[in-house]
Amino acid sequence: MAMLSPSVLSADFLRMDEMLKTFEENGVDMLHMDVMDGNFVPNMSFGVPVIESVKRHTKIPMDVHLMIDRPHRYIDDFASCADILGFHFEAGSDVEATLKQIRSHGIKSCLTIKPCTKPEDIFTYLPLCDMVLVMSVEPGFGGQKFMPESLKKVEALKAEIKRQGLSTLIEIDGGINKETAPLAVAAGADVLVAGSYVLGSKDIAATVKEIKSL
Repeated sequence: MAMLSPSVLSADFLRMDEMLKTFEENGVDMLHMDVMDGNFVPNMSFGVPVIESVKRHTKIPMDVHLMIDRPHRYIDDFASCADILGFHFEAGSDVEATLKQIRSHGIKSCLTIKPCTKPEDIFTYLPLCDMVLVMSVEPGFGGQKFMPESLKKVEALKAEIKRQGLSTLIEIDGGINKETAPLAVAAGADVLVAGSYVLGSKDIAATVKEIKSL
């Protein structure tokens, strides 16, 4: 069964309590929190105070995705509100040191790759990753079309994780819906990030169950 990490970037924050209750009742595994700085990606979102406020109202783990320049500068801040904390391979930080910095806080680490990055580029870092995130769209905006070439990256990562004898999870983010989710799971994805498809649904509970049944 696939794990689901809905992106709250698509949420109506004035109805957050209602959304969290629906997610809890239907077994959502994580909440994907997209942090954007307007520099590493051409958009801006929210920071630590918003994530902390959401975390106070739910037991669902916070899956925090840093889309920011030189993320090592903010790891200690976000570690206070994250259960899983991820950053981009391409963002300008020392990858090994930043992964170790995350784990030093007793939380799980995640390394993310953009569509332009080869999966082989991060093979050496997999032992330090509790999860890797494959972007199946260009990061920065919701509602984009799924890039099918990302499935090959998932397959390659899955094979390497198995070869190294690791338990690292593979997460995929971007354009996930009822057509693309089964393809991602078949390729080896363990965690599906879905934003507009879930939160734009007329029946969020039914959509959550649909994806989690894969």
